[in-house]
Amino acid sequence: MILKNDLVAKIKDYFELNIYETKVWLALLGKGSASAGEIASISGVPRSRTYDVLESLEKKGFALIKLGKPVKYLGVKPRMILEKMKNNVRTESEEKLQILLNIKETAEFSQLEELYTVGINPVKREDLSASIKGRSTISSHLSEIIESAKEEVIVCTNFKEMKIKEKLFIETVSLLKKKGVKVKVALSGNPELIKKLSETMKIKITPVEVDAKFFIVDRQEILFYLNRESTKEDQAIWLNSDFFSEAFADLFEIATRNENEKSR
Repeated sequence: MILKNDLVAKIKDYFELNIYETKVWLALLGKGSASAGEIASISGVPRSRTYDVLESLEKKGFALIKLGKPVKYLGVKPRMILEKMKNNVRTESEEKLQILLNIKETAEFSQLEELYTVGINPVKREDLSASIKGRSTISSHLSEIIESAKEEVIVCTNFKEMKIKEKLFIETVSLLKKKGVKVKVALSGNPELIKKLSETMKIKITPVEVDAKFFIVDRQEILFYLNRESTKEDQAIWLNSDFFSEAFADLFEIATRNENEKSR
């Protein structure tokens, strides 16, 4: 059995194995059951290393030792490996999430919060502005400022983006309404699709021709995206400015008012 280099390279990355482990596992899958000598011959892995590699694969759950003599090995079914890896990732994620949640209750975290709010040289409100890069970082920052809203949140984006985040946005709107915060939404895109989305989400959405993505909180903070389509390399500007936020909010009001008048 000839193992193709591109297959070995991809399987190695997919399943987080080294080159020798990948070649031996593929050899086992192709042979069914085999002795260490047969595996060395099929995989091209030096016989002196084959035993160590088989032991490593057994520990990781990729290989089994067949009962009986002579000693032979079995390759574990790929689907079983994938399910095991998924469960491991899920368990690790839950454990890490719990650790992060517990950090908030520690004295050290309280000191971090105090350093940020007080500090040696407290940050002036008018100095709170920044360029933010990366989808995850932007989303975290956006969630933070939206959750702090007391009176109003203005959203201007496109239908595609809103549709992707529909469930999350419905939950966010529900929480804001419970706090008595007004939510105003305008989307660019197909008016008929926007109308259906508005009915599904049970919130008024105004179709607009403004091709922009920005969020305004209490007419004090604004976060606007610099790229049209969402990617991992998203970039945004966050400004804590009454003047700038109020100006954008006024433009938003004019655009939505004009569109509402057209639809009458």
